[in-house]
Amino acid sequence: MTRNIGTVDRGVRALVGVALIVWALAGGPVWAWIGVVPLATALVGFCPAYALFGLNTCSTKSDTQHPAKTG
Repeated sequence: MTRNIGTVDRGVRALVGVALIVWALAGGPVWAWIGVVPLATALVGFCPAYALFGLNTCSTKSDTQHPAKTG
């Protein structure tokens, strides 16, 4: 299973997931437990929905990002 969630995406998912779970624990609606899903995907680094639609927010290292060597 290859990671397809980038750092910023993972951070946002973790925050949203924790916020929803805290809300559910504080007496919020039952559907707030859905926060388990974004928290789990953030921890694992893989989102099945992204894979289904061919999305990837994970940055990849490329040789074009480094300046060419001279000399």
